[in-house]
Amino acid sequence: MTKNVGELDAYCRIAGGLTLLSMGIICSSKTLSFIGSMKVAEGVTRFCPMLYLMGKDTLGWDRKLEKQGEVTAETPAGAD
Repeated sequence: MTKNVGELDAYCRIAGGLTLLSMGIICSSKTLSFIGSMKVAEGVTRFCPMLYLMGKDTLGWDRKLEKQGEVTAETPAGAD
């Protein structure tokens, strides 16, 4: 099982999943609880079966963010 979910996407899945899970518990909804727990599991394992079936991944977002951070770090604060 290879990772196909980037770090930022994983954090978003965990946060959204915990929100859905808590809403499911409060509303006594098994469907919301199930979907929320699936999203939390996807974020923790960093593997999404739907992305795998489509042959895609969100790992490229991490590379783009790293490049953006490098460019921002190299540019002086007052140089415009």
